[in-house]
Amino acid sequence: MSTHLVTGTAGFIGSHYAMRLLRGGENVVGFDCVNDYYSVSLKRDRLKRIAQIAAEPGSGTFTFVEADLADQAAVDKVFADHKFDRVVHLAAQAGVRYSVTHPRTYVQSNLVGFINILEGCRHANVAHLTYASSSSVYGANKSIPFAVTDNVDHPLSLYAASKKANELMAHTYSHLYQLPTTGLRFFTVYGPWGRPDMALFLFTKAILEGRAIDVFNHGQMMRDFTYIDDIVEGVYRTSASIAAPNPQWSGQTPDPSTSAAPYRIYNIGNNQPVKLERFIEVIEQALGIEAKKNYLPMQMGDVVETYADIDALSQAVGFRPNTPIETGVQRFVDWYRDYYAC
Repeated sequence: MSTHLVTGTAGFIGSHYAMRLLRGGENVVGFDCVNDYYSVSLKRDRLKRIAQIAAEPGSGTFTFVEADLADQAAVDKVFADHKFDRVVHLAAQAGVRYSVTHPRTYVQSNLVGFINILEGCRHANVAHLTYASSSSVYGANKSIPFAVTDNVDHPLSLYAASKKANELMAHTYSHLYQLPTTGLRFFTVYGPWGRPDMALFLFTKAILEGRAIDVFNHGQMMRDFTYIDDIVEGVYRTSASIAAPNPQWSGQTPDPSTSAAPYRIYNIGNNQPVKLERFIEVIEQALGIEAKKNYLPMQMGDVVETYADIDALSQAVGFRPNTPIETGVQRFVDWYRDYYAC
């Protein structure tokens, strides 16, 4: 059985990914600081759920390390204590809007934390580092759909800039130390056990409580909503497919998504953008309640539309996300009502 380091295991994507590995009989070492950016009890319950899966017959083992990625000694220790076949780095300070008011938090978590992971992988000779980037890196780009071959030098938030910085840092380590790295640009992930600061969670909670929901850009934004199971499948397949140099890569006409080093970038999105108004309609249908709406202008740092070109992902690992929002939203609503008994 292989052993995987999964950072962010108390988080939304990290907890789902850890369970996927455990159910496949693979061992997981989880790493998370369990901060209070949102409900600590929700994070603890995710960890309990992971432990329950690990206790089932045929599952792999689960070891949890509660520490901060910015703590170099703690990160060094986890690499010294375990031999990892793969590292999947999903921990980060999330949130576009939060980065406008708390910029230094992103430097510590997303930059200092990431260099500690890179150094750990380098010195431990890890076979492959897969890490979470974000669709936010496309920033001011207007060409739709967003392709991994696009230039992404105009981020609109510090969160986006930190994710772009992660891609650059990873490339440096792929080039200097031949560390295979794969960055995954996630597009608006949603589903059961999701983050309370995301639109689906906020809308569902407000509608059930009879409060108005804030609808930014008057509902005219488009998002490539991607169901959590599709994200997990994409992460699993790309982690198993070790990044390799692109023999056709040329410095004369550089492809930003590949390199002469073992470095790759992929989008993971549903490839079917949905207008925010339609997304709200689907939530209303799943709840059986009409929402009260408070229409507002765009928020600072937001983008009008996200839409993933996933051809590179499909060609590389033979997978395309395909869960309809009607299915995914209903699963979230069912989970929410069960978890909060409402």
